[in-house]
Amino acid sequence: MNLRRDAPKTGVPTERWVALLGHRDFPTDGVEDYCRYLGEALALQGVLLRIARVDWMGEGWLRALWKLRLESAGWNSSWILMQYTALAWSRRGFPFGALLVLGILRRQGLRCAVVYHEPIALKGAGLIGGIRTACQRWILRELHRQSDMSVMTAPTRTIDWLPQEDSKAVFIPIGPNIPAPPAANGDGAAKNGKPLTVAVYCVDPPPYRERELQDIAGAVLPAAKQGTPLRILFFGKGTVDAKDEIEQTFHQTGIEVSILGLLEPGKLQQSLLESDALLSVRGAVYLRRGTAIAGVACGLPVVGYADETDIFPLSEAGLRLVPRGDQPALARALADVLRDPNLREDLRARSRRAHRSIFAWDVIAKSFQEALTKPRALG
Repeated sequence: MNLRRDAPKTGVPTERWVALLGHRDFPTDGVEDYCRYLGEALALQGVLLRIARVDWMGEGWLRALWKLRLESAGWNSSWILMQYTALAWSRRGFPFGALLVLGILRRQGLRCAVVYHEPIALKGAGLIGGIRTACQRWILRELHRQSDMSVMTAPTRTIDWLPQEDSKAVFIPIGPNIPAPPAANGDGAAKNGKPLTVAVYCVDPPPYRERELQDIAGAVLPAAKQGTPLRILFFGKGTVDAKDEIEQTFHQTGIEVSILGLLEPGKLQQSLLESDALLSVRGAVYLRRGTAIAGVACGLPVVGYADETDIFPLSEAGLRLVPRGDQPALARALADVLRDPNLREDLRARSRRAHRSIFAWDVIAKSFQEALTKPRALG
């Protein structure tokens, strides 16, 4: 298990917390990014957040749990923020290891909050899939029952296994996986003949890739045929792997295509700030869609698919969503955003306001402090 300090020290901390992670995701780890940005925001408020990782994949469960038991003995003054996704604590989606880890922490007398990055059990097909789903629902309930606090990344009213008005559960949305954008990130100067830029952040692997590229092409080609000069920026996971398919899809369309792959956070932020809209077709836009949150943080209109899921407060941002799978409606929504600068600026302003008031890391850090200091004062 690796323990390190990720938040810069800004003076004598009044609180010392530990963010505890499981298996590292590759090539990027969104949960680790979440903890790093949260730690930076908490440091400005006098809380030192350290990141620890239980490397059960590399060391095996017995050795990893033994090391956790030894190292956690020195965390007596800390809140432990255990980060939960099913595959962070299991190979195949049966995360019993998360309960073992929480049990060790509780026996050490530590205050434990579980941060649910996946507050809903993953749906599975067939007999094994059904058993996996039932197992995850039981583990979600047990983690909540055994912890001191549960931090949900979706509104508590939308989580069907959670008792209504449960005082131990609090909703805190995720923040963007990019540095804080500059305060003035408006639409900027006129384009001076330059093409409008549509950002596509991540592409899923097969078998979903072909449908996503069809949706992207179906959304942007009508605008290009109407004479709107366009550029598409592809960046993030899967975009380099999909290079051949992307180039074939947009060959001889007159649309400029750039495939940037994985970018370091600063360059990722700059690519979003230089864009005019974010197109999201990797399923429906929902509250935990980190790519959409990044677009909102950079003041972008977000065009994509919707389903019947309640996405408040993300719905406060500049979204133009259409029924899932409705390509003609998606094309109309994107065309409206691209050809109407007043609409585009209105959506930009909504995204900027939503970021400042809801999704900024300093707002999220304050929410954590409020949630964790109240039960501590009563304990």
